[in-house]
Amino acid sequence: MKNLKYIFMVLLGGTMYGTMSSFVKLSYTKGFNAAEISFWQAFIAALLLAIYAFSTRKNIKGKLTFGNFIFLLFTGSAIGLTNFFYYESVSYISASLAIVILMQFTWFSLLLEWLIFKSKPSKPELITVSFILVGTIMAGNILGAREFSMKGVLFALSSSLTYTVYIIANSRVSKSVRWQTKSMVIMMGSSLCLFSINSEIILSSDYLNDKFFCWAIFLAVVGTTVPTALFASGISKIGVGISSILMTVELPVAIICARIVLKEQIGSLQIVGIVIMLASICIMNYYKVYKSKR
Repeated sequence: MKNLKYIFMVLLGGTMYGTMSSFVKLSYTKGFNAAEISFWQAFIAALLLAIYAFSTRKNIKGKLTFGNFIFLLFTGSAIGLTNFFYYESVSYISASLAIVILMQFTWFSLLLEWLIFKSKPSKPELITVSFILVGTIMAGNILGAREFSMKGVLFALSSSLTYTVYIIANSRVSKSVRWQTKSMVIMMGSSLCLFSINSEIILSSDYLNDKFFCWAIFLAVVGTTVPTALFASGISKIGVGISSILMTVELPVAIICARIVLKEQIGSLQIVGIVIMLASICIMNYYKVYKSKR
């Protein structure tokens, strides 16, 4: 299959990204916070990707234009905000609920495409959105939750919206730009955006120690450097529709990781909700891909 390699890249990136909420929440028990973690994660990733990009610069195909550079910085700002909002959300709500809310990017993409590109959603798409919302209520155990933080939910919804922007923007970046350069500039934009909104916290030296940098390097490699490179290379090749289907792998991975790492309880009703969400998301995105080819 021609695009099998790129499909695997997006699938692996989604799997790695899905583990992050649990590990980030675990890092909070060590005294760190979302502003510190998200910035250094992006900054270290930008450095690692820059080293690799410059070490492979002999390949001169796909030079970066100024327009693409600015667009990639914007794309990086979107994923930077996604990580920050997402990490903030797990300070208030469970990691499993946070990922369920993050997955609303699937129907947020319909909304943005309608508002920006005047692509009105069809009746089948609207029906699947209703199933996604029902599955969300069940999977997030929203009605039966003993502790519920509206602030955490709003942070998670914000991360879902910015993640939607990131996926759409990433799919529209010029395919002529090398993935090494593309992912490097994306992380530059991410770290610049996060520094601009959290500079006061970031410049505090109280948290900078060996333990913190062990966490930051781990999260930068597993949660940012590798997934960003995989997404930068794969999404633009296979398109946002198929990528959105593949990236649903984040949901079961995050739920399983929360169960193993954080010992969060997952009930049978939540499992049914997850299955409904995954099925609805896959059906909706398959329909979008089929419709685009007609």
